[in-house]
Amino acid sequence: MFKFLARTLLLTAALTMFTNAFAEPIVIKFSHVVTENTPKGKGANLFKQLVEERLAGKVEVQVFPSSQLFGDSDEIIALLKNDVQMIAPALSKFSKFTKVLQIYDLPFLFNDLNAVACFQDSPAGKEMLDSMSSKGVKGLAYWHNGMKQLSASVPLRTPEAAAGLKFRIMSSDVLQAQFQAVDANPQKLAFSEVYLALQTGQIDGQENTWSNIYSQKFFEVQPYFEETNHGLLDYMLITSERFWKSLPDDIRTELDKIIMEVTTAVNGFASQENEDAKKLIADSGKTEIIQLTAEEKAQWRKTMKPVWDQFKDDIGAKYVDAAAACSE
Repeated sequence: MFKFLARTLLLTAALTMFTNAFAEPIVIKFSHVVTENTPKGKGANLFKQLVEERLAGKVEVQVFPSSQLFGDSDEIIALLKNDVQMIAPALSKFSKFTKVLQIYDLPFLFNDLNAVACFQDSPAGKEMLDSMSSKGVKGLAYWHNGMKQLSASVPLRTPEAAAGLKFRIMSSDVLQAQFQAVDANPQKLAFSEVYLALQTGQIDGQENTWSNIYSQKFFEVQPYFEETNHGLLDYMLITSERFWKSLPDDIRTELDKIIMEVTTAVNGFASQENEDAKKLIADSGKTEIIQLTAEEKAQWRKTMKPVWDQFKDDIGAKYVDAAAACSE
């Protein structure tokens, strides 16, 4: 009897080893809309590298940059359909799923990325990662891109200069209200369509980080940029609740560790990426970067700040107050 049990256990172990040896690896398709030389693009590639080093044969990561698979208007739906397993949309893209993340679109709420990190590392900021779980979206981490700058076909030293101009925005009620506050005309447009729209005059201006402005060559078709640092362009790395829960515990634990490591790396070099891009744009000689005076910037802030009150109830006063405290 003992020999029979021993043979059975050995056979079971051998079959398990055989099955595991030939099991197909779990595939994670990571889709994003920017180029590989941006903070998000580098983060996706680093994630792929570390996963394939530490989970070789168990998990395979396939990265699809520059809207190769899906544009920024349909990538979340693709995630929920399991057509992709990981994406990192701009925080503005989540307004259909939760109102609390609109906080990151409020103009002049954060002074810099240090203030952003202060809030995102706080209990209130971490709480927001789970704000879409009921909709099937699992928040994994915040990834920095940087502070946003304004550009237009005319200089924008004062808010009055923006009146009547058409500015591209992501699909965000807050960003729409932001430009309406300066009597401009916000135009919702996919990221991949912005360059041509600027080139043809379909829109007059846009807002973005220096790294995106450089990688997408917006400086070639915009004569004036204003260093306003008026807003934030960050991402949330997400997956679907269904996919995340389907993973074996050991793999999910290791992916969590890798995500933390990649997040530190992405957030660490985002500032440098933007500084380097800003210099390259300035050195190109194709556009003018305007430095606003303290008084001019204060005027922009005063004109746009009423947007906070417009959305404070939807977002939650406790979140807005906690974020504002990080810039004091």
